[in-house]
Amino acid sequence: MFTSNQPECHFSLVLISLLSCTTNQARLTVSPSSSQFFEGDFVSLSCEEDDSSAGWTLRRNTSRRQRTQCGDGWGNPAGLTCNITVFSQDSGVYWCESREGPISNMVNLTVTGGSVILQSPVLPVMEGDDVTLLCKTKTTPSNLPAAFYKDGSLIRKQPTGHMTIQHVSRSDEGLYKCDISGHGESPSSWITVTGEHTTSPTVLSVLSSVRSVCVLVLLVLLVLLVRRYVHKKPEVANLSSVCPGFSTPDTALGNAGDAQAESDSTVIYSTVRTQPINYEQVTITTHRTRDFKPEPDVIYSLLPFQQK
Repeated sequence: MFTSNQPECHFSLVLISLLSCTTNQARLTVSPSSSQFFEGDFVSLSCEEDDSSAGWTLRRNTSRRQRTQCGDGWGNPAGLTCNITVFSQDSGVYWCESREGPISNMVNLTVTGGSVILQSPVLPVMEGDDVTLLCKTKTTPSNLPAAFYKDGSLIRKQPTGHMTIQHVSRSDEGLYKCDISGHGESPSSWITVTGEHTTSPTVLSVLSSVRSVCVLVLLVLLVLLVRRYVHKKPEVANLSSVCPGFSTPDTALGNAGDAQAESDSTVIYSTVRTQPINYEQVTITTHRTRDFKPEPDVIYSLLPFQQK
């Protein structure tokens, strides 16, 4: 566990996170933009991506086969686009997948042999946006009166077959369908409401430059790191005690020098101990620098001897 006393280790973590800064993303789009189609409709699905080297492939899951890619028994691949004339067996979940592993958003397409479909957003819609639903027939004009349902309950009837939900919120999320009297009922489609904007082609073009920004920031941080080490070399020399397993050339050189010096000291000590010991007379001369006062003259006197 790293603490505030280990700035170099924290700095290393930042560099690692920058090195892993990638923007390999893709977005699956459907044209025409709808989640429901009649049999025989022409549909174009495209993987809009920001890194052509990622190798994006369109795949799908249906009731018959799983994880098949465009051109493998269905669709005609054209670069990152797959064109397909749909039939009921083409109903399923579609997505883009790269050879590196990441996948795009998923879309659920429904193909019906009936005479009524509900054209609704195939991608998640942003909170606050307006959403228009269209109840459409295959052979007659699309402006017929229609009834719209959410989660099985009638919302409203519209005389022209259009219904607009203004300023959608999370409460508008649900399963929608429509009915045109005398023609039939459409399949149901789920509408997702999100609080974040979905990726657009403009955003993808912006994301393509993020990698360059990451590299630039990384270079700047490396320069700052070098300047930090230059101005605080003692701290760098002791970095091995802060980040276990880390060593610098100076530290390694210093350790090698200490080992060599210790080895040399051993050799010198051994040589001194093996030489014969000679004794010589040493004369020690002391110099008095302190003056001593002469003792005063002692006066002796005869004291009378008294005999008891």
